[in-house]
Amino acid sequence: MTDKYNNDSPPGISRRHFVKVSSALAAAPLVGVRFAYANGGIKNDTSAGTVPAERIIPTCSSFDCGGKCDIRAHVQDGIVTRITTLPDAEFDPEMPIMRACVRGRGYRKFVYHPDRLKYPMKRVGKRGEGKFVRITWDEATTLIADNLKRITEKYGPASRFVHNNTAVTGGAFSGDKMARRLLSLTGGYLEYYHSVSMGNTGAATPYTYGAAASGNTLDTLSETPLVILWGHNPTETIFGHTNHYFQQMKQNGTRFIVVDPRYSDTSSSLADQWIPLRPATDNALMDAMMYVIISENLHDQAFITRYTLGFDEGSMPEGVPANESLVAYLMGAKDGIKKTPEWAEAITHVPAQTIRQLARDYATAKPAALIQGWGPQRHNCGERTARGSTLLATITGNVGIKGGWAGGYGGIGNRKFTTGPEMPDNPVKEKISIMNWVQAADDASKVTPADGLTGGDRLNSNIRLLFSLAGNYLANQNPDINQAVKVLADESKIEFIVQSDLYLTPSAKYADVLLPETSFMERWNIGETWGTANYLILSEKLIEPEFERRSDYDWIREVAQKLGVEQEFSLGRSEKEWIVQIWENSRKAMPDEHLPTFDELLVQRRHLFKGKPHIAFADNIRDPQNHPFPTPSGKIEIFSKRLYDMHHPEIPALSHYVPAHEGPEDPLAAKYPLQLITWKGKNRANSTQYANPWLQEVQTQKLWINPADASHRHIAQGDYVRIHNDRGVTLVPAEVTQRIMPGVVALQAGSWWQPDANGVDHGGCANVLSSARITALAKGNSHQTMLVEVAKA
Repeated sequence: MTDKYNNDSPPGISRRHFVKVSSALAAAPLVGVRFAYANGGIKNDTSAGTVPAERIIPTCSSFDCGGKCDIRAHVQDGIVTRITTLPDAEFDPEMPIMRACVRGRGYRKFVYHPDRLKYPMKRVGKRGEGKFVRITWDEATTLIADNLKRITEKYGPASRFVHNNTAVTGGAFSGDKMARRLLSLTGGYLEYYHSVSMGNTGAATPYTYGAAASGNTLDTLSETPLVILWGHNPTETIFGHTNHYFQQMKQNGTRFIVVDPRYSDTSSSLADQWIPLRPATDNALMDAMMYVIISENLHDQAFITRYTLGFDEGSMPEGVPANESLVAYLMGAKDGIKKTPEWAEAITHVPAQTIRQLARDYATAKPAALIQGWGPQRHNCGERTARGSTLLATITGNVGIKGGWAGGYGGIGNRKFTTGPEMPDNPVKEKISIMNWVQAADDASKVTPADGLTGGDRLNSNIRLLFSLAGNYLANQNPDINQAVKVLADESKIEFIVQSDLYLTPSAKYADVLLPETSFMERWNIGETWGTANYLILSEKLIEPEFERRSDYDWIREVAQKLGVEQEFSLGRSEKEWIVQIWENSRKAMPDEHLPTFDELLVQRRHLFKGKPHIAFADNIRDPQNHPFPTPSGKIEIFSKRLYDMHHPEIPALSHYVPAHEGPEDPLAAKYPLQLITWKGKNRANSTQYANPWLQEVQTQKLWINPADASHRHIAQGDYVRIHNDRGVTLVPAEVTQRIMPGVVALQAGSWWQPDANGVDHGGCANVLSSARITALAKGNSHQTMLVEVAKA
């Protein structure tokens, strides 16, 4: 590696010069300042007067936020003075880079907040009390290295665990990846699988299509007459450049129907029709839609005959008894119950006539796209809901065609990533679901293959050492926080916890060693988009860290040195040199994409992948003889023999309605009659940026409750209410609104847990109420399924 990439610091202006500039600006506020792009950002142009230009640097954050919005950081004298965004002149409609949203425009306050962690610290009180004393970095890295040695020697490498860290996973390079690299080089670690966000869909979709990725690029929907957004809320979640395309489609006449218990901002900005339904009853609505479509002969019989298995009794796999096909189920051949709209109305609370209209609209609009969001599959019936959307798409012939959507998992088949850092093999082969980590820390013998363990029959050790680097999952985003923190607080369970973060989050209070992390403005990275976008953005180091903040890579490298593997770990590279190497490796791995050199990237700042429009399963539909579906039958499997052979009542071979645990038909509803759901708000990514006061003004934490439910409980607008079930209690003001259907209440996700001495949360954190139950098939996240009661506090 050459020395030219060793300088991690951006050029700046002296503080004395900054004082002069400030004085000049105060004296002459109307003096103009001009900017011009040059190597690595903006060059100074002082021709307009004596006031020097600031350096304006296009960049992006590395949070787990899908847009990777374009942020223009104005840097002067080593300080980010303000943030702007992509100018009109640079907007490319072929691949629209997302402009800075409210989160992006608020980053400066987040980075310069006085409450940011400043020094390395070690715990002195009980875990969870948040009592720490300042130590040196040498003491911190020695503590980490010594405990790594001790715990590994005593319990083995499988006792070491790196948790989910969503505040950094939007970049190609991150501390959690490098922690895994270090652990792999020193014996291994217990790895997890699954995405908390969409693991159920990813696991369920292959049972229909044989593959998970079933979404199209959004440019294929330009002429679609009807789009059904089923629990999909891109206006608030800032889901890549989805809104750009949806707004274009709206202007061109596409009709949007939103199915959601809550009248979201997406509903208000896009929906021609809002259809609220009770959470966890999605499959009942889907079943009734299929009943209408088939009974009224609106299905695509030619498509079904050619491409599918399990539609009717004549297309079933061998070895399955009679009356197991889709048509038999819908017509009640086995249970005597026809899945009519009237049957579904009693379950979903969607009027029967609305169900008929929705079914007819979807079946007769040619083509139509039913796009399911990630919220509906975060229920303990989520896998069934995900597959249900694939069945609707299949029987209407909307799979593999322009303007259609195959349903299920929304991953885009041609999304581009960087290669990421080189990662050695992990010698520990056992893996757990991310939803199993509390069990693995409490009693590893409880984590069996039936509970989601892969790669072995049992775990050899409990989790004894845990890294949580830029993550707030431990004691905030984890379902059933009260259960999780009991395990975290017990030092006989997890013996050593390392946490790095920008703030003293609820999770950080459980650290044994707490480290002050750098923000994305203080380190190098490459921003990677989610599946609805197709570009990479350079995230340059803009400013030097203040106080004693260090990047995760920097201190992990020091730990590696104390473990005797520094050269093997770092390969002699600085943080910036890792970024350069990742980029060069990506160029070699994707020669057809013509990625620029890193020197060119420093000028261009981003790279767009202007590929051809992508339609999931188009080849399988165009030429099924040479491109069969990757299922056992080679066809779309409406009926899955693989699922049938599991003989599990919650995993039907046909994805149909089964009453959910803590759903509206659960007997527990007599005690807790309201269903609580959460949504991802526009002012934070999960819990990241909760501490930003600017963004707290954007949207305050309140419980949405329908006037009918509020009146019954004598609750008025703004009253503090007590939301509770057997797992916990949280207090928050009430928002009495028609935007949530009766019987359902809603809280924005990601509020910080703020328990009092009695364990009552005062932050409106829904995770004190959510369940740690995992889904039957994927062993995934089901924390959206929860029953509660609400009372005036």
